[in-house]
Amino acid sequence: MYRKKLEIRLLLEAIYSLSGYDFRKYNQQSILRRIEHRMRLNNFSSISQLTEAIIYDKELLKVLLNDFSINVTEMFRDPSFFRAFREEIIPQLKQLDKIRIWHAGCATGEEVYSMAIMLHEEGLLDRTMMYATDMNEDVLKKAEHGAFPLHKMQAYTKNYILAGGTESFSQYYKTDDSFASFHPCLRENIMFAQHNLATDKSFQEFDVIICRNVLIYFTPELQHEVHHLFYDSLTRSGYLGLGDKETLQFTPLVSKYRTVNSTERIYQKRF
Repeated sequence: MYRKKLEIRLLLEAIYSLSGYDFRKYNQQSILRRIEHRMRLNNFSSISQLTEAIIYDKELLKVLLNDFSINVTEMFRDPSFFRAFREEIIPQLKQLDKIRIWHAGCATGEEVYSMAIMLHEEGLLDRTMMYATDMNEDVLKKAEHGAFPLHKMQAYTKNYILAGGTESFSQYYKTDDSFASFHPCLRENIMFAQHNLATDKSFQEFDVIICRNVLIYFTPELQHEVHHLFYDSLTRSGYLGLGDKETLQFTPLVSKYRTVNSTERIYQKRF
């Protein structure tokens, strides 16, 4: 077991030295699953063999970085979260002249477009700027393109309705044989940018930060660091939306938030 931990540490050190991406504070079991997956696909017999290979093979390093990236998402994922946001947070945002929202760990962008649709229906999209970030450049390109597999639209339509959608979901996209391309007007107020929660700092002040089921892949130490980043990045009385597997309960900052919706993990920064 010690040998394997050492091999993992040396691999992550190599990745950091070669690419600048820091996975050293990610959950070890989650990282190990991704490492073993790549080892099986490439027929490596040990982690050390994989480490040696990425030193000399830039394409393999890129593939491994993509393996480590967390890309679980869908339109209106966990519809009850979006319904709660629409009913409990949107009325408060309507009091603001300008709204800034940060989607941290946005993956391929489905939840960002979901938010854009909801803000459009509530008359807030024109005065909102959304910043959608991820560490993975490849998924950001897909997010910016705004085209998702056509076969998923039936499930996404169901999510949209459960999330309190008020229009026909199909009006927001055009289709070809394989993809549904969402209307360009939904992208006009979205800025996609690379940002690594493990290493990068705050770049704006936000009224809302959404980061759902990303922190579960981090060690407790890194979770605390990111929570401080989010707290410092929120405006006075700003809102934080976490995933259903995450909580503020065990963080040093728990007293600095009030719970808006405990089920949907929505919190508000105290004055």
